[in-house]
Amino acid sequence: MSDQPPPTFVQYLFLALDPLWRRLPAEERRCATTQLTTVIEQQAAAGVTTYPYATTGLKAGTDLLLWRTASDLDELQASTSRILQTRLGAYLTIPYSYIGLVRPSTYVRRQQPQEQAALEKERGRYLVIYPFTKTHEWYQLSRASRQGIMNEHIKLGHEFPNIRQVLVHSFGMDDQEFVVAYEQEDLLEFQTLVMELRSTDGRPYTLRDTPVFTAVHRPLGELLELVAG
Repeated sequence: MSDQPPPTFVQYLFLALDPLWRRLPAEERRCATTQLTTVIEQQAAAGVTTYPYATTGLKAGTDLLLWRTASDLDELQASTSRILQTRLGAYLTIPYSYIGLVRPSTYVRRQQPQEQAALEKERGRYLVIYPFTKTHEWYQLSRASRQGIMNEHIKLGHEFPNIRQVLVHSFGMDDQEFVVAYEQEDLLEFQTLVMELRSTDGRPYTLRDTPVFTAVHRPLGELLELVAG
């Protein structure tokens, strides 16, 4: 019997609301949002943890983000189906969905919550997320060279202790290699970190790091009232 802990799958599920929804009577919309809230909350019993975010007005073609974790990929898929089968779900589309696994870092022996906050329970106010892929040249470097470059990256990140990283490994499962997310309370401070990272030695080895999404963490009821109420 394996001593390995069960895997942790992470999904960033972006949803967009059909404009026709806003033309429905207010009472019908209210009942439908209540139904969806119940469905999402019930999924916790099946091992699916959900963190809700608003993206309305922040990224064209999206209205909300459900950051979800589970140890069972089948249950994660089934829960998405149950969301789409609700009354409100009939008016939702999925413009983006990213999937991956939480794995130990290749470059940090003992990760702190700042370096890997995927399994923390308290979420930051703002989440900035993007798919990320390295160049082929990066993997042709020696292990020591890559470690040295990443040490610079890690050291710089530690200068911004209020910003937490969430790293999800997607290679072999999705189009990108990783999904990178940062949690923070101050977007100006985060932008300063990004500005500093642009001049590090690792930057030339980035093949793709778009699209970028900025989302605001809100309680589920408040989120659905804002987006679909």
